Amino acid sequence: MCLSIITINYNNCDGLKKTIDSVVSQTLKVFEWIVVDGGSTDGSKELIERYSSHFAYWVSEPDKGIYNAMNKGIKVAKGEYLLFLNSGDWLCNESIIQDFVDRSFMSDIVDGDINFVFENITKRANAPDSVDFDFFYHNTLWHPTAFIRKSLFDQYGLYDEHFRIISDWEFFLRTIVINGASYEHFNQVVSYFPVNGISANPAFEQEIHEDKRKVFLSYVPESFLDAYKKLDDKYKKQGEEVLLLRNTKNEYENLKNGKLGFIIDLLLKFKSIKKRW
Repeated sequence: MCLSIITINYNNCDGLKKTIDSVVSQTLKVFEWIVVDGGSTDGSKELIERYSSHFAYWVSEPDKGIYNAMNKGIKVAKGEYLLFLNSGDWLCNESIIQDFVDRSFMSDIVDGDINFVFENITKRANAPDSVDFDFFYHNTLWHPTAFIRKSLFDQYGLYDEHFRIISDWEFFLRTIVINGASYEHFNQVVSYFPVNGISANPAFEQEIHEDKRKVFLSYVPESFLDAYKKLDDKYKKQGEEVLLLRNTKNEYENLKNGKLGFIIDLLLKFKSIKKRW
């Protein structure tokens, strides 16, 4: 099986119908489709039952949140690649799966472009051509456009269910930056993504910030991360080259020959910064 499409849903019947319409209309059906519903009471289960012949697997039962539901889908998926197209997201056209398969990608993670759907406007955002520590310090990849090799979950673990919002970001950081998984840009819009979910709610900005810091601190010393932030803040304020802070010298010496040496290399290249003690 080339691809597993995983759709999670909870009380979003209208959004789920839009997702279903976009998947069943695909001209090339070399994929299995897995639907994980959290025990919806708004008619979603009845809709799933109506389209059940299109699903390789479906379940409707209470879960422990977004990433618990996504992990349920991962555990039963058999595809070489996984695409998380949650309820309310929809594929951009009827041939996008054909286009993906025709490209014969070999990378561990292949990320396409996305159309963000706001209340009165749709805006395209392009995935990066390459990603590194600095990219994930500021950004993330989008799950409705990311084709993820299933073996990465087998090798590096599932989504971390301790986090409510950032676990997909943490997984991309862990696999690509920390463990060297290969990445490639699929220069084509893959899906539409309505900007109305929990990750887009300003009320959760502080939680996202704090959780990301926890993740970073699991890989680098606090003083080093703080120095990185100061460099970033200075660059944004001054718009010019800045110096690596002296108080990171010990961390530099301790880390440069270790498995986190990639961060050191990045710091020395970041925004044209030059090392100077």
